[in-house]
Amino acid sequence: MRSHYLRCAGRELHFTEWGAGNPEVLIAWHGLARTGRDMDDIAAHLADRYRVICPDTVGRGLSEWSPVPDAEYCLDFYVKQAVDLLDQFGLQQVHWLGTSMGGAIGLRAAAGVLKGRIRSLVLNDIGPELAGPAVARIRAYAGQPAAFRTVSELEAYLRQVYRPYGELSDAQWRRMTETSARRLPDGSVTPHYDPAMAQQFEHHPDDYTQWTAWDQLHLPVLCLRGETSDLLTPEVAEAMTRTGPCAELATIANCGHAPALNVPAQWALVEDFLSRHC
Repeated sequence: MRSHYLRCAGRELHFTEWGAGNPEVLIAWHGLARTGRDMDDIAAHLADRYRVICPDTVGRGLSEWSPVPDAEYCLDFYVKQAVDLLDQFGLQQVHWLGTSMGGAIGLRAAAGVLKGRIRSLVLNDIGPELAGPAVARIRAYAGQPAAFRTVSELEAYLRQVYRPYGELSDAQWRRMTETSARRLPDGSVTPHYDPAMAQQFEHHPDDYTQWTAWDQLHLPVLCLRGETSDLLTPEVAEAMTRTGPCAELATIANCGHAPALNVPAQWALVEDFLSRHC
């Protein structure tokens, strides 16, 4: 793994890179309140064949925080950064794997400015419509992140909030915690993102309603749905198999929102899909 920083659409973007030099490129983009380090396990697994690029979205992880959150914490700006990232690397053809928000970014980009450059799309527990109660749940914790005296207390909190991710080993939970923590001025620790990023739901309330974009997709799509997901309902997931690009659908047992992509069975679903569309 290599760590890089690049100015994209006017903001410094941090990303990790796995499998540098491989000709096939996969962009792996994380969820709303997470960081690119969530992709470590699947990126390491795929690095033998793919060059995997895992950004921290603006306002998350080690990327710059936006000074104009109402304008830049939205899908359109995230897409602008993605386009700039690809352009600076001269990438004309990529595959895209996105968890939750990362999938929504890929969906919008593939239907718009990156149409034809994104060759295949893997959506991890995200679709063109979100369930309202799940959005309310996410806003409740994402907009006002808790603070803790110790990193161990933060880990206990993350284990509770992200329980729907599925089975993580103790080492995986510890890595998630250590790559998700930042110190506040009083010495306490809190999740490593700008709380203002949750303003997306206030200033861009229709950002995640993307049926029009969905119907404009003309590429292979794999949709992974957590068996007990409260964000991607069974009805929406099933509709995705009949409309637009007619996605392949795979249900991940013992997971909710969203599968952590941290075990061989989940890697195999993604790897098989990508290998059929390279």
